[in-house]
Amino acid sequence: MFNAACEGDLELVRYHVRNGVDVDYAHPEFLATPLVACTLAGHELVALYLLEAGANPHLHSEFDGLTPLQAARQARLPDLEAQLLQRGAALPPAPPAKMASAWLHRLLGRLAQSS
Repeated sequence: MFNAACEGDLELVRYHVRNGVDVDYAHPEFLATPLVACTLAGHELVALYLLEAGANPHLHSEFDGLTPLQAARQARLPDLEAQLLQRGAALPPAPPAKMASAWLHRLLGRLAQSS
């Protein structure tokens, strides 16, 4: 199913789903999920179908390092992004580097005030 999703072959994806293939199965060679992979390839109809078939809107794709919502934003697929948000998807928190940067600015500000 992974290859069918990547190629945008909706009929073949439907066939696999009807025959019990797990829509969240991460390809062992690529460690990528069908939902994120087809989203990055721009196959919005396949991605929407996978969501309807029960794909997890929160599942992080290890190879891509993205959630489905991040992939939809990167691929500029606003309809898919809206569907993901309706299903409770959220962007991950900001990286700790930004928090460390804010902490450093506060510290430097305090040091400047005390001199």
